[in-house]
Amino acid sequence: MIYRKEILVRGGRGGDGCVSFRREKHVPLGGPDGGDGGNGGNVIIVAASNVVDLGWMGRRKEFVAEGGRPGAGWRKRGRNGKDLVIPVPAGTAVFTKSRSGDQVLLADLIIPGQQVLAARGGKGGLGNARFVTPVNQAPETATKGELGERQEILLEVKLITDVCLVGLANAGKSTLLSAISRARPEIADYPFTTREPVLGVVGGQVRDFIFAEIPALVKGAHLGKGLGNEFLRHVERTKLVIYLLDGSSPTVREDLNTLENEMALYKGLSSKRKVVAVNKIDLPEVAARLPEIKRSLAGLGLPVFYISARTGEGVLELTRKATAIVEEIGCCEDMVAELPTAIFRPKPRQ
Repeated sequence: MIYRKEILVRGGRGGDGCVSFRREKHVPLGGPDGGDGGNGGNVIIVAASNVVDLGWMGRRKEFVAEGGRPGAGWRKRGRNGKDLVIPVPAGTAVFTKSRSGDQVLLADLIIPGQQVLAARGGKGGLGNARFVTPVNQAPETATKGELGERQEILLEVKLITDVCLVGLANAGKSTLLSAISRARPEIADYPFTTREPVLGVVGGQVRDFIFAEIPALVKGAHLGKGLGNEFLRHVERTKLVIYLLDGSSPTVREDLNTLENEMALYKGLSSKRKVVAVNKIDLPEVAARLPEIKRSLAGLGLPVFYISARTGEGVLELTRKATAIVEEIGCCEDMVAELPTAIFRPKPRQ
């Protein structure tokens, strides 16, 4: 799956104006009748419910809208170019580059149907009928259509989820997701089996909830180590984070500190609501150390659950608590109302 892509968009070129004169029988002084050219099409980026990632773009880098048609005689105006609509997943942030090279947010497309004008089409040229004056009754002048706007665009998809499972390698995130939903992520006895986010739907009494497993974090993920930046951005829109800890790790508390530090250092994600779950309590060595683990996690101020994703022990209680917190936080529409509306900052035409 592709969640980040840089593209070049261009509005359609405007159609040229027409130089034409009436040549009818019995009309010796018909005069100029050249029509205007049509406007070029715009490039519009829209959030679509049937698009899950940016993979449909393939290797395509440039997107150009249709140009306007030239004008014609009899003051006929050229047809406008069709707008080019680029569908992206809901949750896509659209950036462009400023003159200084910095990224500028054009729009945050959260709800399907939201859209932003990424590049305007050029205006059509004027036909010679526009240039008639008392002095010049037969102008042979028309103007060319303008070029469409050119923009360098960065598309960055951030998944919209209710709950995100975050943990180090081998914590059992895939096993837990498969236990609570119909998702079937790859599960194996080696680390980093998950290479891209996996979504699962968990049924609730009022509505369904979307759980997401992001690939394992490593120390320094906020700096991009282990592709951390690629994954942590998907946590930005979630309502609740479940820190899943490997109970068989000799440093359970240190593992939690690592996760908290990485979340805090990446755009302050530590402010998210959190729940801690210690996995693999079905293993004898973990069961023997459970009192020690509980003492190390005492005083966190966070709900802590001790579970076995493999046998299901404690999983139902964890899921119920997670869905209750999500319902307490509120629905996605309430979150969207606080987000900035789509903004378009046009550049001078090039």
